[in-house]
Amino acid sequence: MYSNKWIGSLYVTPFVIGFLLFTAFPFVASFLLSLTDARLQDQLGAANFVGLSNYSEMAADSTFRQSLGVTFAYVFITVPLKLAFALFIAVVLNFKLKGIGLFRTAFYLPSILGGSVAIAVVWRFVFAGDGLLNQALSGIGIGSVNWLGEPTTAMFSIVLLRLWQFGSAMVVFLAGLKAIPEDLYEAADLDGASRLKQFFLITLPLLTPVLFFNFIMQIVQAFQEFNGPYIITAGGPLKSSYLLPLMIYEEAFKYFNLGYSSALSWVLFIIIALFTAVAFWSQKHWVFYAQDRDDKGGH
Repeated sequence: MYSNKWIGSLYVTPFVIGFLLFTAFPFVASFLLSLTDARLQDQLGAANFVGLSNYSEMAADSTFRQSLGVTFAYVFITVPLKLAFALFIAVVLNFKLKGIGLFRTAFYLPSILGGSVAIAVVWRFVFAGDGLLNQALSGIGIGSVNWLGEPTTAMFSIVLLRLWQFGSAMVVFLAGLKAIPEDLYEAADLDGASRLKQFFLITLPLLTPVLFFNFIMQIVQAFQEFNGPYIITAGGPLKSSYLLPLMIYEEAFKYFNLGYSSALSWVLFIIIALFTAVAFWSQKHWVFYAQDRDDKGGH
């Protein structure tokens, strides 16, 4: 008769095999390819070892520098706005009102649909020159806007798509709000604290662990954004929405520079890892855990 440990090992075997084949192996292979001049249409055996040449080439690549700047701008705009909007909607949906469950479901739906190719195609149609948005503006006497043809408005269109997908962050915030003890608000009411004061002195501090989790998740997702820029703007105009994942894709599958594309992927990985590391380092200064409160209360 098999022991429990072997039964457990049997259950996790499919995951281990999948992880090794589809995560660990591609992860290591991409780094090795980044040290070569491999091209997609050639056999891998024809690739030559070039060391760090692909990485040094990035320093002289103006397209890479522009793409990196656009990516940072996109992340720094979308992440704070999305977190703020998701938190605002979560606070509103936390009120005990009749039929509030229906509204929660409705606000969560865009997060399920928003990342799909179909929604990106619809988004492109909405922001097209003769799209629904310009038709609506014309209906109220406002002239058409070239949403996808101007650098600022093109970036705005993909940022708005990202903000529209706030449902997952909202649900996490809502769960965090439900976990805050009601007696804290009751005590604050007795002390005469306003709703705004309660939010900044009770809700926000106790919600910082959830905010930290959402921040990490949104940072990672924003740096890897691809569908919107690729389908809606194709990185234009003038590469104003040419995010780094889009450059990685084009270098590999349009220009067939597999080695350079792999090097770009590793740079993106290092950037995400650095942002994540800084966030984890900084959490001791602004994240308030319930255990911290209990420890302080015990002294």
